[in-house]
Amino acid sequence: MTLLFYIAAIIAIFSTVMVITRTNITHALLYMVVSLLSTAVMFFIIGAPFVAALEIMIYAGAIIVLFVFVVMMLNLGKTAIEQEKQWLSGSGWIIPSLLAFILLIELIYIISAAPISPSAGASIPPKMVGSAMFSTYLIGVELSAILLMAGIIGAFHLARKKKHVVHRFLQQTEGAEK
Repeated sequence: MTLLFYIAAIIAIFSTVMVITRTNITHALLYMVVSLLSTAVMFFIIGAPFVAALEIMIYAGAIIVLFVFVVMMLNLGKTAIEQEKQWLSGSGWIIPSLLAFILLIELIYIISAAPISPSAGASIPPKMVGSAMFSTYLIGVELSAILLMAGIIGAFHLARKKKHVVHRFLQQTEGAEK
C-alpha cells in the first residue's frame, strides 16, 4: 500500500506542476482534475474513504464546474474557440488520460486487495462533519463562499468588453468647427 501511496503522490505532484505551468486553461483544468483525483486516492489509501469521497464530490466535481463556468463566462472570442479546437484535437488528452488510468488501476487494486483498516484515530461520522462545518466552522465556510463569489465577479468585470460611451454633448457633430 505504501508504494501505491507514493505513486499517487508523484502523480499529484506532477499534475499540480502541470496545472501551474500550462498556458491553456482547458489543459490546466484537466491536470487539476487529475491532481484532485490522485489526492482522493491518497486519502482512500490512508483509510479516510469519506474524505476521499468529499474530495471527489466537492473539489473534482463542484469546484471544477465552477472554474469551467468562469472560463465560459470570460468568452474569449472566435479566435480563442478556433485555437481551442486545435488544442483539443487529441494530443492534449494523452497525458491526463494516462495519469487518470494509472489512478484507476491503482484504485481498483486497492479495493480488491484488502479491506480498508481504520487508522489509529477515531472514526468520525459524516453527520458530525456536517454539523461542525455549519456550527463551529461556519465563519470559515461562509468566508470561502464569499471569496469564491468575489473571484467570479472580479473575473467577470475584468474580462467583459467595455463600451466606449461618450456623452451626447461631448460628441462632435458633422460639419461643426473645431
